Amino acid sequence: MLLPYRSCKIAWGADRPLACADVTRMDSAPLEVISLQPAPPALLELALRLRHLRLEHWPDSKLTQGVLARVIGGDEPLSTATVASWENRAAPKLPPRERIVAYAQFFATRRSVEPTPRLLPIDSFTPEERAAYDALQDELLRLHSAARGGRPEQTVARRSWRFTDVGPATLVCAQLPRTETAPLADPADPNFTELLSFADLDAMVELHGHIRAENPAMDVFYKAAPRVAPDDLSGHVILIGGIGWNDVTKRFLELASLPIKQTEDPAVPSGEVFVTYINGTERKYMPKWSGLKSTDLVEDVGLLVRTPNPLNSNRTLTMCNGIHSRGVLGSVRSLTDARLREANELYIARNFSDTQIFCILMRIQVIEGHAMTPDFSIAGTVLYQWPTEADDSAAGIRHRTEA
Repeated sequence: MLLPYRSCKIAWGADRPLACADVTRMDSAPLEVISLQPAPPALLELALRLRHLRLEHWPDSKLTQGVLARVIGGDEPLSTATVASWENRAAPKLPPRERIVAYAQFFATRRSVEPTPRLLPIDSFTPEERAAYDALQDELLRLHSAARGGRPEQTVARRSWRFTDVGPATLVCAQLPRTETAPLADPADPNFTELLSFADLDAMVELHGHIRAENPAMDVFYKAAPRVAPDDLSGHVILIGGIGWNDVTKRFLELASLPIKQTEDPAVPSGEVFVTYINGTERKYMPKWSGLKSTDLVEDVGLLVRTPNPLNSNRTLTMCNGIHSRGVLGSVRSLTDARLREANELYIARNFSDTQIFCILMRIQVIEGHAMTPDFSIAGTVLYQWPTEADDSAAGIRHRTEA
């Protein structure tokens, strides 16, 4: 009589084993190998977002999966394995809707972890905490709905300009030299208009209004670089424009330690070009002109960067940059244009495991003098992005703590 023995049933994903289960078979039976499809993109996005909340929302709190299971579970205790299954990056499970709401309730206020992790009653929230709760609940429920079967392309996978804290946010622009300004930018003129002294004004107005709409309870300021005070740089900082006339952008580029530099080039006297260094090889990204005299700009280069603020890791630093003003405006509109922002947000969610640390160098088409909003999904639009899955250089600034 043949005795049964235990063997492993192997489930393979795209390129690696996903699960292993004990099975019993007779010696004469062949080893059964089953094929599992990779996790649906929307479900994976939800898993990554839940994981990011636990690890990165308050990185100093060191929340483990076990602690979160106890807090989220409330009167119905959850196991550590349950929370781990929701965060699993290979084969995540879909949490119940009420648990998603509990996530929003917990991460809406820093008071949830002070002094010990607990779930605070929603009716005890301040107006700012309630706004953060509503925003986070809306985001997570959209992801949850998509993961249940909705098309992720029709769902806002993330909202780069919606913050879940009280801020503030400060937009920093270059101030034009006096020789570049209109007469009404002169304070001595009775019709003095201060904004006429700002560089990249189109981009600033576009983004200021969008951030205010996304964060109605948050203070959102704009400052010319020479008027920035130290306190302006400890909240969410948004740098608009390049290093020309703006020492703040130049300094933050150094502090952020990005693999992209911006520098002057004699071939482009009207702006500063971007340079990357890949495997020791330098590559420059240049604008394109039309006409025999090369006077009409037909293609600019824009840069979008999101990292933790080097001066306050609990807040963000965002750079919307370009060789020329069209590149700056294009990088801003990549995440504000109602027709393309959701697709571009989805591109970011799919291409970066940590959506709080990324940079995208992009091609900005210029038609009849107007900067066109880039679509990251179109081949050739993204000229360079960082980090990649194979790029270990990002690990030095992530400081992740596993459960």
